[in-house]
Amino acid sequence: MKAPDRDIAFDDGPHARAPERMCVVTRQVRPVAELLRFVVGPDGAAVPDLKQKLPGRGLWVTATQGALDDAIRRKAFARGFKREVRLPDDLLLLTEGLLEQAALDALAIAGKAGLVVSGFARVETVLRNGEAEGLLQARDGSPEGLKKLEAVLRRAGSSPISVIRSLTSAQLDLALGRPNVIHAALLAGRASDTFLARIRRLERFRTGDQGDRAEKAPPESVDCGH
Repeated sequence: MKAPDRDIAFDDGPHARAPERMCVVTRQVRPVAELLRFVVGPDGAAVPDLKQKLPGRGLWVTATQGALDDAIRRKAFARGFKREVRLPDDLLLLTEGLLEQAALDALAIAGKAGLVVSGFARVETVLRNGEAEGLLQARDGSPEGLKKLEAVLRRAGSSPISVIRSLTSAQLDLALGRPNVIHAALLAGRASDTFLARIRRLERFRTGDQGDRAEKAPPESVDCGH
């Protein structure tokens, strides 16, 4: 098989669209959804470009903490951009924070669109009726509450859904504009799909799991917890 062109790890700007790029660290070609794009800002610092829209030449790294850490340690940014590149000391935390905020922003949009139901009793009803696209449990919430809701899903014989446990109650409160959110259910809709895609991307970054996942899976096997 012909080796991939080295330039596939880079681009000449956000207009240079391609379905796949090569990670500058692993040298593996992946869909752009599984990669992070970085550009060099006006101050010479590496900048994560989650939306893949920032101007300038872009460098691509597999979207995991491990790959990004390797890129930093191996000085892949300076070699790739062929110039001195300043790397913020907290680049890993900065990137993770941006991924997390992107997920929270998407959740807020889903909430404003009326696609998020909160409160144990209301969530239980939605699950029993098979209306949920996803189930959120605050990371600092009681595991017993989640077990009870999963039991509702099993009894209802509902289609498998995703369970997300990577956000705190305070984060859920802020995103949804409601107090004391411990349990929430996502209803079907484009905004919910966007949130689920972003929260999965955040968890892949944290865990390093880049394997294929079913769009939906049983609650006991899909846990986006951290």
